[in-house]
Order: sequence, then structure tokens, then C-alpha cells
Amino acid sequence: MTWSIVARDTQTGHLGIAVASRFFAVGSAVPHIKGRVGAVATQAFVSPLYGTDGLKLLEEGRSPQEIIETLTARDDGRRQRQFHLIDAGGRNAAYTGEICVDWAGHLVEDNVSVAGNMLTGPEVIAETLRVYKEKAAAGAPLAERLLDAMDAGEAAGGDKRGRQSAAMVIYRDQDYPWLRINADDHSDPLKELRRLYAVAQERFLHVAETMPTRENPHGMIDRRVIDQKIAALEAAREAEGRPSASFATPWKPQ
Repeated sequence: MTWSIVARDTQTGHLGIAVASRFFAVGSAVPHIKGRVGAVATQAFVSPLYGTDGLKLLEEGRSPQEIIETLTARDDGRRQRQFHLIDAGGRNAAYTGEICVDWAGHLVEDNVSVAGNMLTGPEVIAETLRVYKEKAAAGAPLAERLLDAMDAGEAAGGDKRGRQSAAMVIYRDQDYPWLRINADDHSDPLKELRRLYAVAQERFLHVAETMPTRENPHGMIDRRVIDQKIAALEAAREAEGRPSASFATPWKPQ
């Protein structure tokens, strides 16, 4: 099941994974990331240990190719597994077991890899990679590159069984995600990710900029600053006649 993209922004070092599948809650199984360490996507007949242990090995300084060799060597189920990963410096590698359900395969290029199985054909990952690179060259934000790339893979055929779930996770340089959004059970999960990303831009991502970090364990203490910024953004949106992308009940300031 599944196709995914694992990427590192060369300008910022930020790490991201996007994934889609005809499988429930794919975001709970496939993406594993740690800021300043790396990112791993584990899929097909999924082994979560490829994600958790892969990150531990990356943190120890092991190369992605070494990690593939280590994890597959100890796993009798490796022939039906697939995973790809990247470290904080941009080294990456991918593995597709020989009995993963067709079509299955992967592509690896500088700072990005795409892998999939149970797909309509190789054009799914080829288009995902092509559009990611095109958007990266144009300077698009990492989140938009990932979403556009996954949309291109879907347009090329996607998961041959259909659609059910999708997820996008982005880490900056902390141990917690900058953004994690999931569409766990939806007839058009990539479209739902777009909506969730739009909702995140209304409030959440502005709040995320105020959160404590390793360098500033206090974060932003005076919440009036962010409250005023969000209020101004909401007023501008309303003045332009743009409705909120959120399904939430109306905001009731305290």
C-alpha cells in the first residue's frame, strides 16, 4: 500500500514527508521524523521498527545505506517491505523488497526520494518527483512542494486500489513537528490535506512560531503579540470576502 515522498529543504534543512494510500490512517504508520536527525518513511507490509530504529541509527551517525542494510538483514519479512530515508545532511537511500505488490519501486535524487507500492504504474512516483523538483526550483515552500507533488502522483494514477488516507509531516530543527496533518478516512484525502493546510495558515502556524525551542526555551511569553497578528489576518480575510477554510464553530474571544 502507499506512495510517499521524503524530502529535505536544502536552504533550511527542514525535513518533510507526505504520503497517501487506500489504507486507513496511513499517517500513523509511515512517517517518522526527528529534527536535525532525519526522516524515514516505512511502508508496504509496514514495519514501524524501520521508522523508530532508523531514526535511532541516524542519530548515531549511521548512513542511510548502512541503515537499510542493518534493518533488512535482521528482518525475515524484508522481501515485502519498503522504506526510504534521509539524514540531516541530505544523504538518502531507498529499499523496495522484491515481493512488494506491483507496481512497486523507488526513485532517489539529491535531498529527495519517492517510493511506492500497489500503484497503477511507475509514472506515479515519476510524476511525484518531477513536480517536487519543479516546485523546489521555483522556490515554493516545502509544504506546498509536497502537496503539489502528491497531487501529481494521484493524477498519474496513485494507489491502484483507490483512496482513503493521506498525511503530511514537517519538522524544522526541533524534536516536535512544525506541522502534522492527517486525513485518516476520506474519499479525497489529498484534497482534505489542502484544506487542513489552509486552516493551519489561519492560526496554527502563526502560533507555532511562538513555541519554545532549544535555543529559546521560553518561546514568546506575551501572547498579545500573536493574538493581535491573528486578529489582523482574520480581519483582512473577512474584508476580502474570503471564508475560513475551517469547520470549527465561530471563535469566541475570552
